[in-house]
Amino acid sequence: MARPLRIEFPGALYHVTSRGNEQKDVFRDDKDRAIFLDVLAGCCNLFNWLCHAYCLMGNHYHLVIETVDGTLSKGMRHLNGVYTQKFNWNHHRVDHIFQGRFKAILIERETHLLEAHRYVVLNPIWSGIATKPAAANRT
Repeated sequence: MARPLRIEFPGALYHVTSRGNEQKDVFRDDKDRAIFLDVLAGCCNLFNWLCHAYCLMGNHYHLVIETVDGTLSKGMRHLNGVYTQKFNWNHHRVDHIFQGRFKAILIERETHLLEAHRYVVLNPIWSGIATKPAAANRT
């Protein structure tokens, strides 16, 4: 059975998540987080994305992405692929680090955008990793 096609179109907004394989960490330290954010910035430039919000947890990440040109799948292949190569190089390992396909939930701009932002940025607090929003950016 074929997997369902993703809905992609110019101007679409998505809540995107990708989890570590076997629920293992994909961010071991601040260097990993900085590398990921650098690769994400490159994707935003290369694929004409607008990143509205993000949260880097230990074993997964959340993004709120607007695809100006409708390039979600191409950009995510680049993001997860390039980050995996850099992670593997830095940690002297091989193989994939992300589990399966990334998840992308289409966001209705007028009714769900604010709630998606709130969910993403407060995720470390709801997970018990941080106690205040100011500390959430350290997870």
